[in-house]
Parts: sequence; structure tokens; C-alpha cells
Amino acid sequence: MSSLSDTRPQRIAAIDALRGFDMFFLTGGLALVVAGINLFYDRSPEWLVKHSTHVAWEGFAAWDLVMPLFLFIVGTAMPFSFSKRIGSEPLWKIYLKVARRVVVLFLLGMVVQGNLLSFEPSRMSLYCNTLQAIASGYLIAAICLLHLSIRWQVAATGGLLAVYWLVMKFVSFSDPAVGSCAAGMLEPGRNLALLLDKYLMGNWQDGTNYAWILAQFGFGAMTMLGLLGGQILKRVQGHGKKLAWLLCAGAGCLALGYAWSLDFPMIKRLFTSSMVLWAAGWCYFLLFLFYLLTDVLKLNWLTFFFSVIGSNAIFVYMWVSLCPPTGNFSRVLFAGFSECFGDADRFVFYLCNYALIWGVLYYMYKNRTFIKV
Repeated sequence: MSSLSDTRPQRIAAIDALRGFDMFFLTGGLALVVAGINLFYDRSPEWLVKHSTHVAWEGFAAWDLVMPLFLFIVGTAMPFSFSKRIGSEPLWKIYLKVARRVVVLFLLGMVVQGNLLSFEPSRMSLYCNTLQAIASGYLIAAICLLHLSIRWQVAATGGLLAVYWLVMKFVSFSDPAVGSCAAGMLEPGRNLALLLDKYLMGNWQDGTNYAWILAQFGFGAMTMLGLLGGQILKRVQGHGKKLAWLLCAGAGCLALGYAWSLDFPMIKRLFTSSMVLWAAGWCYFLLFLFYLLTDVLKLNWLTFFFSVIGSNAIFVYMWVSLCPPTGNFSRVLFAGFSECFGDADRFVFYLCNYALIWGVLYYMYKNRTFIKV
């Protein structure tokens, strides 16, 4: 990672703000929001419980959007970040930068969830974290962006989704632990994607029912859908047309995702094609909203809080992953103070935690210190 001041590419306001919106919830904001809402209820409302936790297997809740949105935003920024390189740098040099970023993201993912810093191979997990999914999606999207026209980028996105569906739907498999399984089986612990992870990673598989290797088709497609959103912002002329394209893309993805889910269910842990399209639909709507606020209506003050977070997304993600907001350090600082507020103690505790996080990010923002991979 490196710290940049004035040499970084021009930032796109809507992208930074949307990235910050996503990172806010991923880095402790969800606990703050839930604690704030619960101040007005004796017990958490059913809708809040449902949408502030991951769906156990099949289905989709608001909290399931956080990881896909992260991938989507990475793709959205790519047409802008690559534009200064394409044509001005040799292809090998661009690929060298892409490879470097992929490797760093993959290693950071192992640091966060793969026990890399234990330096004990028996405790490590090879592929188990959102940053590693981003690395895979970014690599696939970079290849498509560098070599394909926009029309073929759309086709490649559809191809990734279709190939994943075909493999999961029509390839039968056998697992010594559970016996032979028919093609199309998508049960927890009994599906081709998870079986492939176990076979290829062995003891380095993370032991969960999340799929990673075959799911790279989904990671790539999700990042590509974000890339196509970035192409809309970069190439379509006029705010009105851009907004219309984003709305149409969002509605189209939701419709296709729902229709496909009747045959290929939405399972976030497998990153199924229907889930990717359904999540992308909501991502397009969010991009529409943030672009409307920041670039059309110029109401940047409404999104400034998120823009500060989004400008140093990797830094805050690593910080909160390695030093959780509910960890011992935070409890030493804020637990005693928050207990003075009675029933509001949880809300005050999380508020103080996030005030500290945002304060550090704001200091970095004001001093133009931006950590990037």
C-alpha cells in the first residue's frame, strides 16, 4: 500500500460517497444504526433483525448487499482509473500494476481472516475474505476492460453468469463425505462449489459453507456490472441520460435476477448468478441516488460524511478488521463513559467508537493522505 497526496487520479464524487456508505456499515456503522433504532423499541423489530443479519442460506437481506456493493464499486471506478493508463502506458506495465494490486489484496485478505500472521500453515485459510473476492473480480474486469469493447464487456458479463449457472446446474459430483449428489444440488455443504473448494484447498479451506473458487464467476460478473455502471457515468452524455441508464440497468438486473432465481436460487454464500443480478440492481439504484445528490444536485454536504470514509476505504477496513470496534481497546476507552447513559449505553458506546474512526479518517482527508492498494 502507498500514501498519496497530489498524484492520485481524479476522484469521482459519487463513487467515493457510495464506497463510504458501504464501508460505514461494514466498519461498525451497522451496530450504531441498530443501537440507535433500538432506543425507540423494547425489543428489536422483526424487520430490523432480518435485514441486519445475513440470510442463513437461500434468500436476500439488506445486509447481504454489503459485499456485492464493495465489488460493484471497485468495478465502477475502473473506467476512470484506467483511462489515464490506456494509451499512455505499455500493456505490460498496466498488467504489472494489476498483478501487484491483486497480490496485495489477496494477502491482505489472508491477514484479515486467513490467519496469515500466525505463521502457522496448519491454521491458515487460503481463500476466505472479501478482499480476495475483490482481487479476483478486479483481475477479471481488468482483462475485459483492456481487451474488449463495451458491447463485448456486456457479453462477457452475461457469459460469466451463464457459465456459472451451467456448471452448478448440470454437473453432477461425488463427495466421499456425503455420497453422490445429483447435478443442480445447492444444499449447504452439498454443492459443487463447496466441494471444489474442499478438494483444491484441502486443510486450507476455511471450514464454512461459503464458496470461493467457482464463485469467482460471480465475483467477476459483479465487478463487471459495476464497471458497466462506470462506463455509463464516463461515456453517456448529459446527467439526465446517465440517470435514466442507471435506472434502467437497475430495474433490468432486478427483473432478470428475480426471474433467474426461480431456477437458480439467490444464495449469497455461493454468489449465484441470480443473486449477483439482484444485488447489482440495488447497486445501480444506489449509484443513481448518489450520482443525483453529488453530481447533479451538487448536495455534496449530504454525502460528505460518507465521502471521508470512502476516500480511505482499504485503510479503515483493515483497521476495523484488526482492531474491532467492540474489542478491548474500545472498551477501555468508552465502556465506562457509555454506562453513564443508562439504556442508551450501547448507542453511546458505538457512537464514540465511530466518532474516533471518522475523526482519524477526516484528519487524513484534510491532509490529503489517501492509502490505496
